[in-house]
Amino acid sequence: MGATPFHPSILTVRLPKNFDKPTDMRYDGTKDPQEHLTCFEARMNLEGVGDTVKYRAFHVTWTAIRWFNALPQGSITTFADISQNFLARFTTRIANAKYPINLLGVTQRPEELTKKFLDRFNDECLEIDGLTESVGSLCLTNGLLNEDFRKHLTTKPVWTMQEIQSVAK
Repeated sequence: MGATPFHPSILTVRLPKNFDKPTDMRYDGTKDPQEHLTCFEARMNLEGVGDTVKYRAFHVTWTAIRWFNALPQGSITTFADISQNFLARFTTRIANAKYPINLLGVTQRPEELTKKFLDRFNDECLEIDGLTESVGSLCLTNGLLNEDFRKHLTTKPVWTMQEIQSVAK
């Protein structure tokens, strides 16, 4: 066999006959690597496979095979080795989680058209889990420079983003 990060003892273990490699669990570097690792381990536990099969199967779930092959030859002896290398490589690529309070920092720029600001604000809202319409409306009116539009929006207690978009046209 060619050069591989797997220790020779791992390479001698045969995969079970009916083992279905988890190729449907692709990791492309844009999501939380810890979540990917947790999902992978859960699936392997459901499959009832041993640790050695986990080592051999984990690398087929990522698109970063070049990075994996660049690991030192024979350096992977446990699942902890491969998972720690994986997390170290991809954890820095995760975007910081966004929370509703982050919307308070989204404000209309002095020369920005209200419609452009609404589009930008809406894009920010899409990245926040658990955002309620009342909090979104409050943050939106807080960030608006257009006083007339702000007054118009505050005449109704809660606006949906769709209603706001239609009024801004």
